Amino acid sequence: MSNTGPSPKKKFPIDRISSLCFIKNVVTNPNIIIGDYTYYDDFKNPEKFEENVLYHYDFYGDKLIIGNFCSIGPGTKFIMNGANHKIDSFVNFPFGLFQDGWEVGIPDLKDLPFKGDTVIGNDVWIGYDVIIMPGVTIGDGAIIGVKSVVTKDVPPYTVVGGNPARFIRKRFDDEVIDQLLEIQWWNWDVEKITKVIPILCSDNKDELKKLR
Repeated sequence: MSNTGPSPKKKFPIDRISSLCFIKNVVTNPNIIIGDYTYYDDFKNPEKFEENVLYHYDFYGDKLIIGNFCSIGPGTKFIMNGANHKIDSFVNFPFGLFQDGWEVGIPDLKDLPFKGDTVIGNDVWIGYDVIIMPGVTIGDGAIIGVKSVVTKDVPPYTVVGGNPARFIRKRFDDEVIDQLLEIQWWNWDVEKITKVIPILCSDNKDELKKLR
C-alpha cells in the first residue's frame, strides 16, 4: 500500500466506491484538460463525464480546463460556446443549421458570441447539479453551491450559490487567501503534500505560515 495517497493514474481510487473517478483517466477529448486527482462523483456512470460537457464542437476550438484536486459533484454541466446563437439579428432561430435551402442563414463564426475557454482552478468544490456557462473562470479554492448557475467569474476562495450564482462569502481572510495562492500546494510533489496534510486539513493559520 502506498504511503503517498492513491495513484493519480488510477481510474477508481477508492476500491469500494465505484461512483468516484479520477477523470483525467477517462477523458479523451484533447480540448478537455483535467489535472491530477480531480474527481467526478456520480452514482450512474462517472466514466461518462465528457457527456456533461455540452455543445463542445471542434470547430470552435474552445477548451475546458480543470486544475488539480477538484471535487465535482454529480450532474454538473459545462455549457460551451457552441450553445450560443447569434442574437443581434432579427431572429433567434438558427435557420442555417437545417440547410435544405436555408444555408444562407449560416452565420460566420466571427459573428457568433464567443466567450473563450472555461477555466476551473485547483482545489475547487463544485456541488450537485451545477451549471457553468461558457468562458467562466473559477478561481482556486472556490466553492460552488448546489444547483447554482455560474454566469460570471468566481474569485479564488469564494463561496457562491444561486441562479445566477452570487457571492456568499470569502472562505478566509485576505491574508490566508494570499498565503494559499502564494504557496500553490496543489503543484507540489505528492510526497511533500502528504507530509503536510495535517496542516492543509486544519485551520491553523500559524502552521500555514510555515509552509513554503
